[in-house]
Amino acid sequence: MKTMPPLFISHGSPMTALEPREAGAFMQRLGPAVQAAFGRPRAILAISAHTLTREPVLLGAPRHEAIYDFGGFDPRLNEMRYDAPGAPDLAERVAGLLAAAGIAVHRTDAGGLDHGIWTPLRFMFPDADIPVLPLGWPPNWSPARLFALGQALAPLADEGVLIVGSGGITHNLRRVFAGGGLHPPESPATPESSAFRDWFVERGEAADWDALFAYRAQAPHAALMHPTDEHLLPFYVAAGAAGRAPALRIHESLVFGDLGMDAYAFGADAGELAAV
Repeated sequence: MKTMPPLFISHGSPMTALEPREAGAFMQRLGPAVQAAFGRPRAILAISAHTLTREPVLLGAPRHEAIYDFGGFDPRLNEMRYDAPGAPDLAERVAGLLAAAGIAVHRTDAGGLDHGIWTPLRFMFPDADIPVLPLGWPPNWSPARLFALGQALAPLADEGVLIVGSGGITHNLRRVFAGGGLHPPESPATPESSAFRDWFVERGEAADWDALFAYRAQAPHAALMHPTDEHLLPFYVAAGAAGRAPALRIHESLVFGDLGMDAYAFGADAGELAAV
């Protein structure tokens, strides 16, 4: 039986849900590709850049709805739905795994899927019939500590659970809106964005996790691409669930010249998704 590869997906701005472009088209292919290669996930464990908590928290509601955690965008976004079943049983399993690793975790019956979760899932699994368990996480944890959190979750990949980290490989909205207006979505890649994303590809393929943990000191233009790093940190949780295996980029695109929409898969069977 193949191990379900954990994923990191760049979800972009909320407008991705209305203007999918290359990344949205990729996500539409990704869901069927996962099911064709690995079977239908029995549940999805979602780690989003927008579900931030002081300590790890499992949102174990029996049912979820889309949360509109943004403002100033097209009002049609507030009409989009993603009413997915929750995964209380999985919450119990995850709590046990984290406790065994010495990681304190809280559980709540509250629910809701922020746009970092429902935007990609709406493309990947449009029927909203796969149970979802959001895991809130502390944004002040280091990449190495979040990687260790992911390592505690590794058994789930052999149990049919799809682990999805959702954020952004680059995320500096000030540059996107530089000059007082939104840059055209089709703007060419800036040199800084390209250099940063290329560095991640190279270090990921080499499984150079020591460098990746120290990305703020070693990656080119790191502070420019991530003035705050909450959008990149879900990468490390998903990666940790595959151990120190290489990180394989399975999608490359960007919008507004700076906002990378790259996606990664991790683990021994990640190559099954290379042609998505």
